[in-house]
Amino acid sequence: MSQNPYGLERPEILDLAPPQARDIGETGLQLGFLTDLAAKMLYYSGVLTGVSIADTMGLPFTGVVEDVINFLAEERLVEMKGGKGFGRASFSYTLTERGREVAREAVARTAYVGKAPVPLDQYTSLVRLQMQDVPFIGKDMLLDHFKSLILPPDFFDRVGPAINSSRSLFLFGPPGNGKTTVAEMVADILGGEVFVPHAIEVDGQVIKVFDPLNHVPVDLDRSTSPPPLSGVKRPVQKKSGPEFDKRWMLSNRPSVMVGGELTLETLDLIYNPTTQFYEAPFQVKANGGMLLIDDFGRQRVHPTDLLNRWIVPLEKNIDFLTLHTGKKFEIPFDQLIVFATNLDPKELVDEAFLRRIKYKIEVHNPSEPEYRQIFRLVCGAKGIRYSDDAATYIIERYYKEYDMELRSCHPRDIINLLIDVAKFRNIQPKLEKSLIDQACLSFFVSL
Repeated sequence: MSQNPYGLERPEILDLAPPQARDIGETGLQLGFLTDLAAKMLYYSGVLTGVSIADTMGLPFTGVVEDVINFLAEERLVEMKGGKGFGRASFSYTLTERGREVAREAVARTAYVGKAPVPLDQYTSLVRLQMQDVPFIGKDMLLDHFKSLILPPDFFDRVGPAINSSRSLFLFGPPGNGKTTVAEMVADILGGEVFVPHAIEVDGQVIKVFDPLNHVPVDLDRSTSPPPLSGVKRPVQKKSGPEFDKRWMLSNRPSVMVGGELTLETLDLIYNPTTQFYEAPFQVKANGGMLLIDDFGRQRVHPTDLLNRWIVPLEKNIDFLTLHTGKKFEIPFDQLIVFATNLDPKELVDEAFLRRIKYKIEVHNPSEPEYRQIFRLVCGAKGIRYSDDAATYIIERYYKEYDMELRSCHPRDIINLLIDVAKFRNIQPKLEKSLIDQACLSFFVSL
């Protein structure tokens, strides 16, 4: 823990916290952009206090929003309705008729309201700094975190460097051996927090970044001890002192997962012609965390097309996005990107693509001893007494007789079916032959 300039005791991430702007110049936004945003808020709400406008914009009243309101008043776009406290911050404001006309014009340009966006250059700078704050994961920590999975010892020697590199990882192998689970646990062990902007401003256009599905806010007002390995809320005690820029939200390190829905279009800005602002693509939402491309090769975009789209991002850690106006701009591509596939990598992509993915790790079928270990763990978790003779019976009777490969997920699935059968028979679930046979006959389609 360290004391940072904002009066908060936090891990090093808060040392990077963006300070509040002291004037309009420090917001990085034009006065006209901010006055349009305030006018739209008043247009939709009717009457707002100065404090409410400042809170909604995520900017301080003094030095910023106060100057915005003063400009609106000088242009006779707002009028004061009085207030219950002292100072202009507590006064209520409403649009004049001319102000409503100006607000309607602003809405026609973009209907975005909410936290003021962060300029692209400020976003880029903080993303770069935050990626230097990713924690180092040692082997002992890795072994402890993955203790619920049965994996070969050399797996950790290969995946550890990949995690610490924060670059790219290709997980491949037969289905049902935990590639997606491994990727999710990698995201969890990274833990920590990052600052995520509500939106970014580029050339006067607004790009919405914050996504409640992928960004979990950290509660700074609570005070509990952080979990040792998890990225799940590590709240802290809030003290007096200046606060960081509220256009940013402190979030758990993001973990974004995409599967068959991935298309080339979703890798670029998503423009809404009705609201006239943008939604950031998956890879931007994942900056500072992990992006998992699950079931790679089964997307609606061909792997070769994805390769061509991401040659530069994978090599240079930068991406290029295009506004509907035709303007192209550079944005950070800073995340651990994980590809998981059941298909043969050599049949999916060419050598050029594989070369740009720094770590390639095969997740094998379990050996027979590993299969028995998994079976034992599953039985323990379900409250069923484990029997090595029962495991032997399943292996000999089903896998060897029908020449089937062992899979890591099979013990879980077989035990779940066995429990269903026992429940239907109204008996206690246990590893007895009749229950095992009915579960296996229901499970294995090749019999």
